Amino acid sequence: MRIGVDIMGGDFAPEATVMGSIMAQKQLPPDVKLVLFGPKDKIEAILQRENVDANLFEIVDAQQVIEMGDHPAKAFAAKPNSSIAMGFGYLQKKLIDGFASAGSTGAMLVGAMYTIKAISGVIRPCISTEMPQFEGTPTLLLDVGLNADCRPDVLYQYAQIGSVYAKSMYGIENPKVALLNIGAEPTKGNLVIKSTYETMADTKDFNFIGNIEGNQLLGNCPANVVVTDGFTGNIVLKEAEGLYKIIRKKGMTDEFFEKFNFENFGGTPVLGVNGIVIIGHGISNDKAIKTMILQTKQMIEAKVSEKISELFK
Repeated sequence: MRIGVDIMGGDFAPEATVMGSIMAQKQLPPDVKLVLFGPKDKIEAILQRENVDANLFEIVDAQQVIEMGDHPAKAFAAKPNSSIAMGFGYLQKKLIDGFASAGSTGAMLVGAMYTIKAISGVIRPCISTEMPQFEGTPTLLLDVGLNADCRPDVLYQYAQIGSVYAKSMYGIENPKVALLNIGAEPTKGNLVIKSTYETMADTKDFNFIGNIEGNQLLGNCPANVVVTDGFTGNIVLKEAEGLYKIIRKKGMTDEFFEKFNFENFGGTPVLGVNGIVIIGHGISNDKAIKTMILQTKQMIEAKVSEKISELFK
C-alpha cells in the first residue's frame, strides 16, 4: 500500500506535515509506504534534524504550492508542479492508493474532479464528517459543504453512499439512514426535503428510518447515516466546531467532548470519486496529520471507493 501526503498542505506546513508523517510511519506496518509530495530539500532537512532515515519514505519533489488564497481551478492548472497537482497525478496513474492533504479544500476538490473524476452514475460527489455519539460508532453526516443546493435524487444517492461507508468503515450490516429536517413528520420541511422523503419512504436500497431533528444528531442519534444538503451540513459542522472551542475556552475536560477535537478524527473524506481522497483541517498539527494518514489507510483497506463504484454499476 502507498499513501500520498501533501507536505505543503495546511497552515503549519511543512513542519507539522513532515512530523505527522514521521509519527504515522512509526505506527504503519512495513508494507505501507508514505509518498511525500513537497520540496525535497525542506522535507529532507526536517527528517535529518529528527534523525529519521529518508529512505523510510518516498519523496516526490514538488516545488510549487497552491496557497489557500489561490483560485482553486486556476491554480491547479497553472501550478502543475504543486504538491496537490502532483499528488493527484500519482493517484490518477495508480502510483498511490490514496491521497491526503490539509491544504486548499477547493484545490483538492478540483483536483479530484479533474483527474480521478466522479464515479460513473454518481450525480454529485460529497464530503462527509462524523458526529460523535456517547457509545459505539459515530454518525456519518453528508454532505457538509460541497453542494449547497441539492435535488431529491442527489440526496437519495447520498443515502446510498453513506450506507456503503457505514458498512465498510463501521462494520454495520444494515445502517439506519435518516433525513435531517425541522421536524419528524413527513409533511415537515421545505419542498426539497419533503420530496426527498417521498422518494426514500418505501425504498429497498437502504434502511430509511425517517426524519430526525438537529437536537438528535449528537450523543444518542437514532441513525448511523444522516443526509442533508451541503449548506445545512456545513452550518452544523461549523456549529460543532464552535461548541468545542467554547468548551476548551471554559477549561472544561470531558471524554465525550474530546471526540469533537479534529486532531482525533483525521479529515473529511470525499465520497463518490474514483479513489481515496481525504481533506484535513487547515490548522492541522502533527497529531492531526498523523490521524489523517491512518484514516486514509483504513479507507483504502475497506475499499470504500470500489464498493461505491460497484453500487452504481
